[in-house]
Amino acid sequence: MMDEELLDQLVSGFGILVTWVAAGAMIFGGVVPYVPQYRHIRRSQNAEGFSTYVCLVLLVANILRILFRFGRYFETVLLWQSIVMICTMLAMLNLCTNVRVASELSTKRRSFIVTDGKDEEIRVHKRLFLDFDWSYFWLWSRFMDYVQCVLAFTLVAAYLTYLLLDSTLFVETLGFLAVFTEAMLGTPQLYCNHQNKSTEGMSVKMVLMWTSGDTFKTIYFLLTQAPVQFWTCGLLQVLVDFAILFQVYYYSRYPQKPASHTVSHTSSAKAL
Repeated sequence: MMDEELLDQLVSGFGILVTWVAAGAMIFGGVVPYVPQYRHIRRSQNAEGFSTYVCLVLLVANILRILFRFGRYFETVLLWQSIVMICTMLAMLNLCTNVRVASELSTKRRSFIVTDGKDEEIRVHKRLFLDFDWSYFWLWSRFMDYVQCVLAFTLVAAYLTYLLLDSTLFVETLGFLAVFTEAMLGTPQLYCNHQNKSTEGMSVKMVLMWTSGDTFKTIYFLLTQAPVQFWTCGLLQVLVDFAILFQVYYYSRYPQKPASHTVSHTSSAKAL
């Protein structure tokens, strides 16, 4: 009798442990690929290899997901996942903005010294969110401008959600837009590979990491009976990942042009 109780306690404890590990993987697993990217930018002081539009897409997707929860309840783990991702993207934006502005200032200073031979104070034209110049959208000179844009979007989206919260169509559409936006993150890289007819310069390890993470996430959605928008777009995300892996196989097996002429950019929406 005692042995059976002990076994039940062990099984129960193990089940709780597995649940906590799975929850931790869901919350922090999505930000793991951005940790080496952050360290690389900070070390090299060069942000050209990372597209800040990745941050824009993920910020929009996760803000919409949080608002969706007011109309359609889903697990708290997924809520925390969105909060952690928003904080991560803001940290990436802060670093990229500082590095880009410093780079522009350094370039102008070198140009000024070469032409005038003097190292005087160099001013960089500031691009601000409140200028409402769409030609510089998401290319602002201060991190605070990105914060202002995110807050403005959040307030407008929250106000619309408050007004239309009783509309089932609006709530379901909101949830679909949230996960569909995130699911489309791999398509720019897919298109870039297709345009270049090559995957040279793209990190295959990173794609494998996306695939394993997206597969785990989709299975988690199915097992926890998350809203249908979550697992359908999760499946779409996995399909995009596998499509990129197929490109890796196809272009390595059947090269489309000489490697020396391959133009390859890794500034994809998945932040290589």
